[in-house]
Amino acid sequence: MDLLSKLNQLLAKADISLTDKQKQQLIGYVELLVKWNKAYNLTSVRDPQQMLIRHIMDSIVVNGQLNGTTFIDVGTGPGLPGVPLAIVRPESHFVLLDSLGKRIRFLKQVQHELGLTNIEPIQSRVEEYPVGSGFDGVISRAFASLDDMLSWCHHLPSPTGHFYALKGMIHNDEITSLPEQFKVESIIELEVPELDEQRHLVKISIK
Repeated sequence: MDLLSKLNQLLAKADISLTDKQKQQLIGYVELLVKWNKAYNLTSVRDPQQMLIRHIMDSIVVNGQLNGTTFIDVGTGPGLPGVPLAIVRPESHFVLLDSLGKRIRFLKQVQHELGLTNIEPIQSRVEEYPVGSGFDGVISRAFASLDDMLSWCHHLPSPTGHFYALKGMIHNDEITSLPEQFKVESIIELEVPELDEQRHLVKISIK
């Protein structure tokens, strides 16, 4: 099955409708991942069809839960979930933050080849990234623990902004041991078509 047919099949299962342009951009992103992965080792997933499931769908299923128009994807790696979300939310702006130069070089190539004007790849350690008025959403699927995410990213959201942590399994002690100033607003179980693993989104606000 070609990539477009596979993507259409997955989108139908998730009840997500996208424009032809958005679908082509998502496929273009997968093709760039495959091409650059050989030299840059950006992801352990090698099969493009699996990338559609594990990278594209795994990212965009959270779209309906996000509030606002300015986001920062912390520890974005090769642009996950930031690039797929930027494609399906063209009206939102995404800063893609990573400390590794090769990943940022890849993301600048993605930005150029796919014509994505709403992403901003930046090479920086998260604790050193200066922020102005703050973001509506701080997104990450890279952090090992919620505690680490909050301690390193506490300066990034606006006063009304949220943290969005993409997790696999949820451990109760991780939720109960959060610092006092943070409040878990919701834990949403996510359904990723053809992925037989648990996925959750933890939405956290500042008290």
